[in-house]
Amino acid sequence: MIKVLLVDDHELVRTGIESLLAGHDDIAVVATANCGENVLDILEQSLPDVILMDVNMPGIGGVEACRRVLQRYPDMKIIALSVHNDGPIPQQLLKLGASGFISKGSTVDEMVSAIRTVINGKRYLCSEVANNLAFQNLPGEGSPFSKLSQRESEVVNLILQGKSIKEMSELLVLSDKTVNTYRYRLYDKLKVKNDVELTRMAVKFNHIDSGLI
Repeated sequence: MIKVLLVDDHELVRTGIESLLAGHDDIAVVATANCGENVLDILEQSLPDVILMDVNMPGIGGVEACRRVLQRYPDMKIIALSVHNDGPIPQQLLKLGASGFISKGSTVDEMVSAIRTVINGKRYLCSEVANNLAFQNLPGEGSPFSKLSQRESEVVNLILQGKSIKEMSELLVLSDKTVNTYRYRLYDKLKVKNDVELTRMAVKFNHIDSGLI
């Protein structure tokens, strides 16, 4: 039996995925979490084989939650779930050590296939993500956000969520000064002057939904 921990901030999504996976005898959702902040505590209690991790959650988000989990459990199998298949996030998660990345628009059969694939020690990418990653490696293609470090990307995501410096400091467990250093470093890399320009660039390159601004 493959034990799954499901992490998503939407109750309907959690309930739906859990119900869909219940139809497969070799897979069981043994625990759920509604945010990245409490994943480690639930992980220690449930001891899953695979984590299905929503990428776009409030707070520390799926990327930071993935980083924290893999720091403590480097062999843990994590499959990221997202409505966004492009931008730098898939590549960042794979660099962190995530085992897979699938779209929330995927079929249940693909999700099951991803779970079975990663439990056998292989990586699984849905076709959209695989294609986007391939194009990011072509000259002149890809997003400017791909040049950011992992920590800079985490700061970007929190800025786009409207978090203050103090809130970012608490979520990332860094000093205000260090957060500001990352902030102005990413400004320089992206050639933007403020959060408004950063948000416009994020929309342009599909890093966030344009409805957020």
